[in-house]
Amino acid sequence: MRFGFAKPAPSGPVSGDAGYARPLESGTLDVSHGVILYLEDITVSFDGFKALNGLSLSIDDGELRCIIGPNGAGKTTMMDCITGKTRPDRGTAFFGQSLDLTRMREPEIAAAGIGRKFQKPTVFERHSVFDNFELALKQDKRVRATLRARVDDAARDRISTMLQRVGLAPQADRLAGTLSHGEKQWLEIGMLLMQEPRLLLLDEPVAGMTDEETERTAELFLSLAGHHSLVVVEHDMAFVASIARTVTVLHEGRVLAEGGLESVQNDPQVIEVYLGR
Repeated sequence: MRFGFAKPAPSGPVSGDAGYARPLESGTLDVSHGVILYLEDITVSFDGFKALNGLSLSIDDGELRCIIGPNGAGKTTMMDCITGKTRPDRGTAFFGQSLDLTRMREPEIAAAGIGRKFQKPTVFERHSVFDNFELALKQDKRVRATLRARVDDAARDRISTMLQRVGLAPQADRLAGTLSHGEKQWLEIGMLLMQEPRLLLLDEPVAGMTDEETERTAELFLSLAGHHSLVVVEHDMAFVASIARTVTVLHEGRVLAEGGLESVQNDPQVIEVYLGR
């Protein structure tokens, strides 16, 4: 079954006021080598426990990468390092060729074009779906500017496009709190996309979804790949199989295996530590 998620149009340049973190203008992120994210020898220790132990991987520009692994493998810590929530003890992390993520604060990383979605959706439940997208518009977020802000025709068009893209156009006037779990997930993904990220980190996005919602989410992610880079951390192997081109398996804070899903599933080490015999 096809659900017809709209494919996004290329993002244009956006500017902001001096002194406030703002996204890079379109084309200024250097991905001339075809890679948008580099992690090399990342190590993070908590009270002697190495949550990441020499982790190295790279994500191509426009790639949809799936990350799997047992609990405690380091998946969440990896995303924490990418977004600046956790500083590595050792190693390098670059967004494009020149942005050193280990030297940037969380707001700067978000403004540079990295968006993160946690497992539990966080939306403004007492506001309509449309209003949630309006609040997520990439613009000056200072209080005075927000109070002066009005939704112009261009912003309405952007919101309408996003409503179609994530399949929530019929729900535009509903309060977000009345949506199903899956619809809230799509709403939050759409809110992230309103910020025009180059890289999306998605943590167990289909947990708790119905089979139909999971299928629709797979189609949405496939429609976004190429226009955005996506890193999807997921335990649902059927969902991974529906979207995966390359799968990275983490174990004990480092890459255990990487490749196509079939080769990863047949890897004896992966079977031993994660998939089971």
